[in-house]
Amino acid sequence: MAPPLIVGVDGSEPSLRAVDWAADEAALRGLPLKLVHASLWERYEGTALAEDLGKPSEQVMAENVVETAARRAHLRRPEVEVTTDVLPEEPEYALVRESRTAAAVVLGSRGRSGLTEAVLGSVGVTVAGHAHCPVIVLRKNHDDRVRSATGRVVLGVGGRREDAAAVRFAVEEARLRGVPLEVVRARLRPGPEAPHPAVEPGEPVASPAERAAEELTAALRDIPSGTASRRRTVEGPAHRALIDASAGADLLVIGARRREGHYGLALGRVARAVLHHTGCPVAVVPE
Repeated sequence: MAPPLIVGVDGSEPSLRAVDWAADEAALRGLPLKLVHASLWERYEGTALAEDLGKPSEQVMAENVVETAARRAHLRRPEVEVTTDVLPEEPEYALVRESRTAAAVVLGSRGRSGLTEAVLGSVGVTVAGHAHCPVIVLRKNHDDRVRSATGRVVLGVGGRREDAAAVRFAVEEARLRGVPLEVVRARLRPGPEAPHPAVEPGEPVASPAERAAEELTAALRDIPSGTASRRRTVEGPAHRALIDASAGADLLVIGARRREGHYGLALGRVARAVLHHTGCPVAVVPE
């Protein structure tokens, strides 16, 4: 059986829009869709409704959430197999565990916590930082369609080994959508006293732009021939280059750069900035 595409749902409008996006993505990939509701807040809500139905309040609220999401997914993509699950625990822990057997996890960036639109909630950050599969995050202002008429998939590479899995994921996403792949490598302008890498006597010293281009080529050495791609290096901070490149894109893909030994904000600064401010859905891909 193919691993499912998992969506974390909590009944909020952003999570339902994530269901729409994930239903299209599941149809595109030929995968089943699994809608997971995991939360402890229901025990404090819905008491009157629960008494009328003779069920615990948390069960009533959870059933309403997943049933509404399942109906929405079926109306959107009736050909996609949809299952649901209700887990009485904190969502970040449940979704990280569910990610062990998932093709990807899809999240809306704002749930019932009421956080401002520009701020990604703690669930999204934690899941993206610890999941065992790619995590795709949509903010409230993102389109709920996986493909646009003039779309593209943007891949950010940084010359690290974490990029290999992200490259494979981005190539496949571009192929499925039938859109070109744009690969971006950011580089900082060196200061006047910036040291050059050690080279053998007599060898030419590569400029920062040349080194960035070489790293970009190395990161894409295994890209399949015939893949329509545009490759470019951009001067400036990596997060700003990727946020700018994401404008009008169908998807931005980045590799997960994680700090060992932490449970919380484990993603690197670039990944966190991109998740908070990007102009399109972001896929964070672990190595």
